[in-house]
Amino acid sequence: MRKAAIVAMLALLASLLMVVPALASHPEVSLAGSDFEIDTDANLKVDDPSPSLDWAGIAQASKNDLASGAGDNSFGQGSKEDTAVPTVVTGSIPNNKSDLKTFGTYLETNANGKFLNIYWTRVQEPTGTTNMDFEFNKSDVLSANGVTPVRTAGDALIQYDLAQGGTNPQLFLSLWVTTGPGSQCQANNTTPCWGTRVNLTTAGLATGSINTTPIPAGESDGLGALSARTFGEAQIDFDAFSSGGGADPCVSFGSAYLKSRSSDSFTAALKDFIAPLTLNLSNCGSIHVIKTDDATPPNLLDGATFDLVQDNPPVDGVGGSPGAEDVVVDDCTTVAGVCDFTAVQQGEYWVVETAAPAGHDIANPAFQHVTVVADEEVSVTFVNPRQRGAIEVTKTAKNKAAGGVVPQAGVTFNIAGTNVQTDANGKACVGNLLFGSYNVTETVPAGYHAAGDTTKSVTVDSAGTCASGAETVSFVNIPLTNVSISIDSQVAGGTSTTVSCTPDGPGGTTAANGDGTFNDTDLEPGIYTCTINIDP
Repeated sequence: MRKAAIVAMLALLASLLMVVPALASHPEVSLAGSDFEIDTDANLKVDDPSPSLDWAGIAQASKNDLASGAGDNSFGQGSKEDTAVPTVVTGSIPNNKSDLKTFGTYLETNANGKFLNIYWTRVQEPTGTTNMDFEFNKSDVLSANGVTPVRTAGDALIQYDLAQGGTNPQLFLSLWVTTGPGSQCQANNTTPCWGTRVNLTTAGLATGSINTTPIPAGESDGLGALSARTFGEAQIDFDAFSSGGGADPCVSFGSAYLKSRSSDSFTAALKDFIAPLTLNLSNCGSIHVIKTDDATPPNLLDGATFDLVQDNPPVDGVGGSPGAEDVVVDDCTTVAGVCDFTAVQQGEYWVVETAAPAGHDIANPAFQHVTVVADEEVSVTFVNPRQRGAIEVTKTAKNKAAGGVVPQAGVTFNIAGTNVQTDANGKACVGNLLFGSYNVTETVPAGYHAAGDTTKSVTVDSAGTCASGAETVSFVNIPLTNVSISIDSQVAGGTSTTVSCTPDGPGGTTAANGDGTFNDTDLEPGIYTCTINIDP
């Protein structure tokens, strides 16, 4: 195996030795820090008080083999571990070789880490030495045999080697190698092949056992009565298993299957197997980011961008706040209100919003601290407040005495449903308006006409307040004049007078006595010509 892989495993071993193991009242060989019982005399029942675990009562993933006999399938035609697509044949497994029954997996997670637990059962103890191998594959695409998955670089092979008459299995790890020299291979001279195996047992990264006494049906978790040496279990530190010291820090396995070999030689022919079991095992996690606005109910938003920042204490301490020592490791942009950071190594991170969607302010705070755990998704929600704007009205009126157009105070406007009055400067404003189109309507004061529409539409599309950045709209009022023409005939009925003013104004004809008053109101400034025709 590559030097880097061995160094990584030894470093992990050193960290594991610092973990205080759980105390057990009966013999166990579990890894330090695990609550799962790998019993010296392997069994499936819980022997110690909580938080101890065993196969009975947990949500394990398991798969049964086809029934023994002519309908049972197996590998044939000389298929070996390095055979990329082993040949599947139908027929009984010889009694002197391992006829498999069931296998199962369970991923334990606690404060000390993750531990992959596996077990196998077989019909009877075979004569001679046989070995069980658990193959874990990333791909879910079936190979040409229609049963086993296509192998890809980094697939893992856990070898459960148990010498004849032995009770302490040795656990080995090999990774599938697709390129490079054959010197990487455990047995082949060329790639692809299973790489040089690492003894996980001697490295302190795995442990296992086999039942030396029969297991009654009532204690077999539904597997039925098991005679001695037909049940084996193992436990592997999941980080060591999933990465194997390889270059890819994140590995996900979608399936696993169990197979037996005819001897403890790695190049021995494969025999029985149990078809792949669908799994979801990963040594990395993911972060699901949800982006909404502040509406009730909230709306999902597109277009926000985020950085994933690795939290590097102790400068700021875990969960303190993002600092200069933290490192950006990924970024994403929200689509349909979400974005995901996948294949994230376990650890402490910051999700930092770097840009908000148009029309929205950035979240406050713009960062959230998350702890990523392998094979789990952590979800965070960022709320972008919708940006608000303002509408400011400027109100003026013509005033001859004041020298022209001047501010007009005390005029009432309805802005987006709110009534306000202009101040001494002729200004009125309404703020905290969401982006959109609004009507601004003036209540024209007495003595004036509006110079234009009394209702105007204003679009708010930029952030602002009444103090700064408001959208603006102007209204001008025109002062009005009342005109009255009075006719007084000095001799009653002596004259008849007709009054006519253009383009507007008072007009009419006097009464029989020759007298009359002609009025017109609300005349806007302008030139009016009046003709008075006194007819004797």
